[in-house]
Amino acid sequence: MGIRAGHIRIAAAAIILTGLPAGAARAANGAYAVDAADISETGSCKVESWMQAATNTDFSMVANPSCVVDPFKLKPVELSMLSNEARSGGDWSTTFAPKAKMNLEPTGVGKLGFSFSAGGQFDALTGQNQTVFATIPATFRLSEVTRINLNGGWLWDRTVDRHYFTYGIGFDWKFTDTLQWTIEGYGQAGQSDTPSVVRPRFQTGVRYRPNEIFSVDLIYGHNITGENANWITLGTTIRFPVPGGRPARERTGHL
Repeated sequence: MGIRAGHIRIAAAAIILTGLPAGAARAANGAYAVDAADISETGSCKVESWMQAATNTDFSMVANPSCVVDPFKLKPVELSMLSNEARSGGDWSTTFAPKAKMNLEPTGVGKLGFSFSAGGQFDALTGQNQTVFATIPATFRLSEVTRINLNGGWLWDRTVDRHYFTYGIGFDWKFTDTLQWTIEGYGQAGQSDTPSVVRPRFQTGVRYRPNEIFSVDLIYGHNITGENANWITLGTTIRFPVPGGRPARERTGHL
């Protein structure tokens, strides 16, 4: 019965990840740009979604379902499919971004943990592969309620055939039982004909998480794409129980 339930859960994950509309790639850790090294427990799933509005009238609606699977009993892998319906400069686009993430070294208080993630971004209408990316997210937990996240990686923008080094640093502080504050800086370095593409970006936000199942984020700052506009983001996350009925949560720590 346990094996059958596991197969059913893996199949459900595949349906979730392939049956949703298209999306965009530059996202991690929900609506935040800097990813943490942790992944949830095997069998858990979640759906992250957010809306973003910019001062230059650009707009974006994102859905990012993900599930953690371990079909070969080697290491758990988080599979996600981000979909993005966006308006930029008056034009609408739909893209999707599949991504896989594996934790290589668990995090802990006073210990550096890290993961590896990779994926790409595709145009939903044309099927054109727009970007390919790989990232190493690292997390150092200062305490059970504070952590520093570091990201370093590579991005290939195939639309202009340019390669970039991607980077990010973020700080999370869970200052009450239900509230968490995040501040982060991130960007990409390399040759570009558009200066804003390689200009560092910053944003900060607060997460309200009343229980293990649901959380909501309110974020203000700069998006990695678009012109020099300020963005406000409203996001939600819904987590689904792992086998046995326990709520989905990160492997280590309380954040």
